Amino acid sequence: MPPGLHFPAASAAQRGSCQSRGLHFPAACLCRINEDQKVALDLDPYVKKLLNARRRVVLVNNILQNAQERLRRLNHSVAKETVRRKAMLEAAGGYPQGLPGK
Repeated sequence: MPPGLHFPAASAAQRGSCQSRGLHFPAACLCRINEDQKVALDLDPYVKKLLNARRRVVLVNNILQNAQERLRRLNHSVAKETVRRKAMLEAAGGYPQGLPGK
């Protein structure tokens, strides 16, 4: 918010309801505040910035979720391969010379 932006006393209840919701509905709250202002203040640029920031956060979240899922699958494959190799070594008569048995 720009410095000098003051909320009128009449919208204190609305401000409280917007603040209690956190950042879930910032665009709606900014529009409501804009309607309550005695002096016309264009909040559209701020709404656009918030929506763009939200879009970027959602994009990063999706990227992180995909990376986490790939890591989970890789970990599962490594564990499966480890079990398979241990079984092969044990079936072949133990560990080769020079390698400590576990």
